[in-house]
Amino acid sequence: MSFYSAQEQQSMALREATLLSGLSDFLSFVKDSSGYYQQLFADIDISQIDSRASLATLPITRKSDLIKLQAAAMPFADMVPNMASIGRVFQSPGPIYEPEADGDDWWRMGQAFFAAGFREGDIVQNCLSYHLTPGGFIMDSGAKACGCSVIPAGPGQTELQLEIAQNLKPNGYCGTPSFLKILLDKANLQQQTLPFKKALVTGEALTPALKATFIAADIEVKQAYATADIGLIAFESVTDDGLIVAEDIILELVRPGTLTPVERGEVGEIVITSFNPSYPLIRFATGDLSAELKGSSTCGRSNIRIKGWLGRADQTTKVKGLFVHPEQVERIRLQHQMIQRLRLVVSREDDNDKMQLRCEVAEAEISNVDRGVIEQTIRAVTQLSGEVSIEPLGSLPNDGIVIDDRR
Repeated sequence: MSFYSAQEQQSMALREATLLSGLSDFLSFVKDSSGYYQQLFADIDISQIDSRASLATLPITRKSDLIKLQAAAMPFADMVPNMASIGRVFQSPGPIYEPEADGDDWWRMGQAFFAAGFREGDIVQNCLSYHLTPGGFIMDSGAKACGCSVIPAGPGQTELQLEIAQNLKPNGYCGTPSFLKILLDKANLQQQTLPFKKALVTGEALTPALKATFIAADIEVKQAYATADIGLIAFESVTDDGLIVAEDIILELVRPGTLTPVERGEVGEIVITSFNPSYPLIRFATGDLSAELKGSSTCGRSNIRIKGWLGRADQTTKVKGLFVHPEQVERIRLQHQMIQRLRLVVSREDDNDKMQLRCEVAEAEISNVDRGVIEQTIRAVTQLSGEVSIEPLGSLPNDGIVIDDRR
């Protein structure tokens, strides 16, 4: 068994000691160089933060709050110590802006690609988007860190994607699992065989049905859990053996609402402290839920494991790899005055995410509603397509739910 770095095999005690020994100095740097953290930590003696218990006393910064924080101090809420170091600025739905600083594998994805079997000389068809959102660049950098050549294919255009695959014979795929299924189905219809032998998927759930499809196609698929803010958080090395937490971050699982650490095995919200000097995120609450598994991976990597994605702590959800926020749903309503209440229903059909916007409209206005115009607004606001259902007043339950994720 080979490893991406020697760190992956170090003892749990050594890893913990190394991370915590540098915590106080890093926090001091962050407080001195970031206007946001200078204000957030104004009354806190950072020199005393040198353990998980003391780290847990620091305030949380929520991903869901970035929209408002960034709107007040563009582009990164005064969190970035040195704007001159930022090579790219991305916009994810929300909108939330994310930086990328210059440097190789800035999101630390090489570890996940290596664990998924990618090596020097492999050719990888990267089917995450390179447009505005950072997903394509995140995967691109990780594949190249393992010595792979990358085809920056992006999503969609299945006919062109199949032509590329047939001509260039890439042995690897990275992107969402649902798009890999789309490519497989299209290839089968055209009586073609995809050249992919390995894949690293992210952005959405890898369901048992999808796994079975990929096994039948002789494609070895592993998962990675990453965000546009943090980069790699955890990755799969052994199929169905949980996700191994990435090196060089501190992961906490806290009880939503109280923000106190949960017991091992209990479901909690994922909170990350990232030692990234270009974009430091301290106790950054992702909104994602997971739980810690007992023991270490059978592959020999010694870091803790989590079960993977177990839902959201708030109503924010992820559709086809992109976050959709309640604020976006409200923005759609405000652009169409005839809509009095609405609810976004997210479901899954044939292993594909689907969105339906249920809109309550006064009965006298129903015949005047142009569904196509509302669907255009959905795409403009969320970067995703969705169907529109126009319904009379009183159709939706009065329970405060804006995004109803039924997957």
